[in-house]
Amino acid sequence: MKKLIFLLFFSLSFLGFAQQIQLSPKAEISVITCGPGTNELYASFGHSAFRVLDLENKIDRVYNYGTFDFDTPNFYLKFSRGKLLYQLRAYNFGNFLRSYHRENRWVKGQVLDLNQEQVQKVYDFLEENALPENRSYKYDFFYDNCSTKLYDVLEEVLGDKLVFKANFDQEDLTHRDLIELYMDHQPWADFGIDLALGADIDRKASSREYMFLPDYVFEAFEEVEIKKEDEGSIQPIVKRTEEILLSYKGKSMERGITPFLVFSLVALIIVAVTYRDYKKEKRSKILDVLIFAVTGSVGLILLLLWFATDHSATANNFNVLWAFAPNLIFLFLTNKNAKMNQHYLLTLLLLLDIMVLLWIFRVQVFHYALIPLMLGLYIRYIFLWVRFRKESN
Repeated sequence: MKKLIFLLFFSLSFLGFAQQIQLSPKAEISVITCGPGTNELYASFGHSAFRVLDLENKIDRVYNYGTFDFDTPNFYLKFSRGKLLYQLRAYNFGNFLRSYHRENRWVKGQVLDLNQEQVQKVYDFLEENALPENRSYKYDFFYDNCSTKLYDVLEEVLGDKLVFKANFDQEDLTHRDLIELYMDHQPWADFGIDLALGADIDRKASSREYMFLPDYVFEAFEEVEIKKEDEGSIQPIVKRTEEILLSYKGKSMERGITPFLVFSLVALIIVAVTYRDYKKEKRSKILDVLIFAVTGSVGLILLLLWFATDHSATANNFNVLWAFAPNLIFLFLTNKNAKMNQHYLLTLLLLLDIMVLLWIFRVQVFHYALIPLMLGLYIRYIFLWVRFRKESN
């Protein structure tokens, strides 16, 4: 039995060794950058991957850190809670390219100036990382995604031979600013992102942090240098750039009803009903029920994103100041105690004041579509505070 176990172990080890392909001297590794898409939100920011090309060994593979398994148990729950694991997948580059051709997205390649030993090390690392037991990782949109992985991999394999020279932080942009560069054609997606993500993304991004976006990965590698020990010099790591796939038409722009238009209309309705109530000295309870139900429900969702998920960017979200979750409780108490209602409305007004200050000092930048909504809520809350004050007296 011991001999059989030894032979089995030896055979498996030999098989694993045999699968370690020795690349030819002409093998190349490229950083692949794909242009933004217009059909889906996840495609709006572009994509990055590695390509290994070795014609002598008939290898042309893409190493894609941006994949996940739809068959994962409780997929949507894990995705919403930030617990979904992303995976590195290695597959034929031609299949990868065809998918981008169908979506009319450009693809560029930056061929890296690595010696044969370095190419082999990067290839071996990617192959090892693509094994089923190694390929999964905890995804983070800003700090650990398919784009940030590329420089991280090269830094881990090549160490201090890499020289990072990009100075993106001179642009003085935050993560929210960087996202909005890609959101012109999707106003509702832009609003949703601003609503769901908190104050942490309003911090100025460092040069390395810009690389959560594929376009900045491309620009960074144009400036990255590598130490050539055999030549005693430092040279650009990119030896040539290739236009692999061109897009054949411009970006389509989303037209129609925008969040600002919708919330302006909502604010007009609130102001108009409030003015009518003021003139008739009454209170439209249906409007108040809708206001407290909607703002309370949105606030509850934002609190769950803040405290019940692993999404780092949804924490410290001060949208909860206007979308105040306790409004769901106050909804059932408006007819109980006028004095208590008066104090509660004063609290809501104070929260809106705090929100304005946070916006002015850029602690958190809110979506501009909230301006008319906040004005409408402020006017309604003042009306209710005055009314409840009269009732309590």
